[in-house]
Amino acid sequence: MTEHDTQPTAPREQAHSDTGDDAVRHAAGQDTVQDNGAQVSTGSETAGVPEAAIPELVIISGMSGAGRSTAAKCLEDLGWFVVDNLPPALIPTMVELGARSQGNVARIAVVVDVRGRRFFDNLRDSLADLEAKHVTRRIVFLESSDEALVRRFESVRRPHPLQGDGRIVDGIAAERELLRELRGDADLVIDTSSLNVHELRAKMDAQFAGDEEPELRATVMSFGFKYGLPVDADLVADMRFLPNPHWVPELRPYTGLNEEVAAYVFNQPGAKEFLDRYAELLRLIAAGYRREGKRYVTIAIGCTGGKHRSVAMSEKLAARLAAEGVETVVVHRDMGRE
Repeated sequence: MTEHDTQPTAPREQAHSDTGDDAVRHAAGQDTVQDNGAQVSTGSETAGVPEAAIPELVIISGMSGAGRSTAAKCLEDLGWFVVDNLPPALIPTMVELGARSQGNVARIAVVVDVRGRRFFDNLRDSLADLEAKHVTRRIVFLESSDEALVRRFESVRRPHPLQGDGRIVDGIAAERELLRELRGDADLVIDTSSLNVHELRAKMDAQFAGDEEPELRATVMSFGFKYGLPVDADLVADMRFLPNPHWVPELRPYTGLNEEVAAYVFNQPGAKEFLDRYAELLRLIAAGYRREGKRYVTIAIGCTGGKHRSVAMSEKLAARLAAEGVETVVVHRDMGRE
C-alpha cells in the first residue's frame, strides 16, 4: 500500500477522525462520550429508534500495513461516515447516535485494530451487543503476506505497533494471533499482498459502490498453483485435471481470454460437465450464504500457471453466476506473470 497505510498513528481529516470521542460528538452534537469506555451519556437506546433509522455498519480491520487506511478512505469517498481507531466498546454508542441523527449518518465505517491495545479485547462484547440489537454489521478484513508487510514497514522505516524490542516479524506474528478470531468472522477478506493502492480501491468500489446492496457479490479469481493459493479464497477449484494448452505450440502464447484457447479447454472431456456441476453446487452454496447473511464470496479457480485453463473456466463461471443474478467481478491474479 502507501506510506500512510503503515503509519498507525497518522491523523485523519474531517469526519475520518482519529479519536472515538470526537467522532461521536460530531455525529450527535450535544452528547458526549469518554474514550476510556467508563462513562457514556447516550440518551435513548437503539431499541427506541425506528429500525429503518439504524445506520448500516462496516467494521474495517486487519493487519497493520495491509491497507486499512486506503479501504477506509475509499468508503469515506463513497459517502460513509468513517471513524478511525474507535475503541470497540464505543461502537454500539456510535450506532445509537447515528440512529438519532435523522438520517444524516446513515452509513458508518469503523476502523478497529491493535492500535487500541487494551480496548481491543472489548470487540467481542461489542459485536454481541450489536447482534442483540439487530444491527446489520459487516466485517472487512485486510490481509497480506508476511513478506509484503515486512517490505512495507521497512520502506517507511516504521516499527510494527506490536514488535516491542523484537523484530518486525515478531510483531506481525503477534498481531496475526490477536486477529485470528476476527478474521474467521469476517464477511469479506481482501489479500493486498500483490495489490497497489488503486487496485485495492477498485476492489472496495466493486463491493460498496452503488445505491442498492445486492444479495450476494462474488469475486471469481483465476490463479496459478505455482504462485501459491489465494489466502482470501472461500472456495478453491483445481483445473489441472484438464490438458494444458501450454503444450500446444500455437496456443501457448495466448491466454484463456483467447477464443481458440477457450474452445480448446471446453472441448476436453469433463470441462463442460465440471462447469455445469460446479455452477449447480455454487447455486446451493449461494442460497446458504444468503440465509446466513454472508454477502461476499471469493471463488478461486486454479491451474498450473494461471494463464490458460483457470482463466477460461473463470470467465465462463462468472458469466453463469451473473446470469443468475449474482453480481460478479472477475480477477485474473497471475495472468501475465510468465
